[in-house]
Amino acid sequence: MVNVVDGPTSCAEGVCTYMNDYYSQCVPQASQNPTQPSTTSYTPQPTTSPSSGKLPSSFKWSSSSALVGPKDPSVVYYNGRWHVFASTAQSSGYSLVYFSFTDWCQAGAASFYYLDQLPIGTGYRAAPQIFYFAPQQLWYLVYQNGNAAYSTNKDITNPSGWSAPRTFYSGMPTTVKNNIGSGNWVDMWMICDSANCHLFSSDDNGHLYRSQTSLANFPSGMGEPVIAMQDSNPYNLFEASNVYRIDSGGYLLLVEAIGSDGNRYFRSWTSASLTGTWQSLANTEANPFARASNVAFNGTAWTKDISHGEMLRSGYDQTLTISACSLRYLYQGRDPNSGGDYNSLPWRLGLLTQTNSAC
Repeated sequence: MVNVVDGPTSCAEGVCTYMNDYYSQCVPQASQNPTQPSTTSYTPQPTTSPSSGKLPSSFKWSSSSALVGPKDPSVVYYNGRWHVFASTAQSSGYSLVYFSFTDWCQAGAASFYYLDQLPIGTGYRAAPQIFYFAPQQLWYLVYQNGNAAYSTNKDITNPSGWSAPRTFYSGMPTTVKNNIGSGNWVDMWMICDSANCHLFSSDDNGHLYRSQTSLANFPSGMGEPVIAMQDSNPYNLFEASNVYRIDSGGYLLLVEAIGSDGNRYFRSWTSASLTGTWQSLANTEANPFARASNVAFNGTAWTKDISHGEMLRSGYDQTLTISACSLRYLYQGRDPNSGGDYNSLPWRLGLLTQTNSAC
């Protein structure tokens, strides 16, 4: 196991105050800081009372400064700490990294645990998603390795506890093969309702896929994907989908797009069910879910891309529940003056805070 420190050893001026204001206002410790997940019975999260708010039809955000260096983050708050899993792109290829901290201003000084030196192993592993599957009392890490892969762990704080990779499929499903063209099968995303677990994925060719298995059979029995959404312009429906249960009702779908200026942003839809139909929310360049045009920065904007990320959830279980009243999104951005191959770009993580909540 290798531990490295990425970023500053002290909090940047203003960042800690900003993040701690968020922390104290939006993450009630009594409900979000349990000692352990339940080992006797399963009660879906969140444990806080549902909000009565609704998502607005347009969004405004403020952004932190760049906080830390990996890309493709997934994050949960558990046992008094933020736990982040992310991708690192190095000369040897992609791998996964884990780090944790108590305050966001400490993210840049957190120790990295590279998971390729553990049972997850070497080779291509990227775009992780973390959640606690309460019916089995196991943490799941879902990621891409050329297939839709996962590892499990009884203790999220133990990096060496992750199992070797297993896959949901024996190979690329027929539906993906028939539609992927020259794209890439990427960015697997799992979410469960009361009966089924749904696996979303993208192909960089204008298709969003969804497959499912029953909650009782998970992770086995994943069915053949269906096309949940498609666009004739691949850049309009590119990759990095997120799907969340809204505590006030329904589901929120986010998909990363590439704009007419070449910069990345997120479009959004809602549905009463994970099986669709998905209704437009804020899904255009003029009215995006999150794009540099509707994000305010403190001083000069450090990025024009709002790219692959993860919502800060109300809990950490497989329902992926978020509050309609306090949206926060951890995203990747980069120096607007940087260039070159996507994998070599200097991606950094920042945190968006919604500034026009309807609550």
